[in-house]
Amino acid sequence: MEQKKKELLQEAARNIRIGIIKGTHAAKSGHPGGSLSIADILAYLYFEEMNIDPQNPQDPDRDRFVLSKGHCAPALYSVLANRGYFPVEELTTLRKIGSRLQGHPDMTLTPGVDMSAGSLGLGISSAAGMALAGKLDGKDYRVYTVIGDGESEEGQVWEACMFAAHYKLDNLCVIVDWNGLQIDGPIAEVMNPAPHDKKLEAFGFHVISVDGHDLDQLAAAFAEAKTVKGKPTAIVATTVKGKGVSFMENKVNWHGAAPNDEQCAAALAELNA
Repeated sequence: MEQKKKELLQEAARNIRIGIIKGTHAAKSGHPGGSLSIADILAYLYFEEMNIDPQNPQDPDRDRFVLSKGHCAPALYSVLANRGYFPVEELTTLRKIGSRLQGHPDMTLTPGVDMSAGSLGLGISSAAGMALAGKLDGKDYRVYTVIGDGESEEGQVWEACMFAAHYKLDNLCVIVDWNGLQIDGPIAEVMNPAPHDKKLEAFGFHVISVDGHDLDQLAAAFAEAKTVKGKPTAIVATTVKGKGVSFMENKVNWHGAAPNDEQCAAALAELNA
């Protein structure tokens, strides 16, 4: 990837992280850890990969994105705002009564949200349905979904994977946010779903493993996914929960805790440094 493009994507990811911190701080609730871990992935998807138009969010030919780990809505809202779907200033209305930015994505409220999410496992199921609809309608759009590593303990995730492979949904790309932590602790201790790559391969996926914070690896993975025919692709992205804010990184207590005034100031200072 050329350096200028990489710098623009890095700046986009930084702005997404700033929005996550400001939003969860203003709400005094939310899920910053898993939101920060997917900022680079979302930056690449929305600023480079996907065929989208913020001025026409319901374009029937657009690529679709589903945040299956819907509790990480602060990340989705931040990338949508920074991409121009609504004002960045609106991010501080997160979880407020009357706001378009509720605790989980709502496709009836928020411009750019392609599917409501919240109950784990439903998002990837919806994404698979969208991909099949695209095939049946003869459309060329692609469908992307981010699932959590903890979320993949849900049986419905694997039912959706079986469905996607059965219908040869090569227009579906599943990104696994493998940050190693969930609400109750390390996934390896709570209910270990590893090895993800071998299980996904056994379910009929083309699997690519990457560092989820390395933009060159993400670019290569998404390019490879487009070449795969006859089966869906899964990108297993190893990430750091809380990435970008040093005191949040790899700390399970930041799964669902908002920064206070002092912590917000420290996080923003670090991101703005």
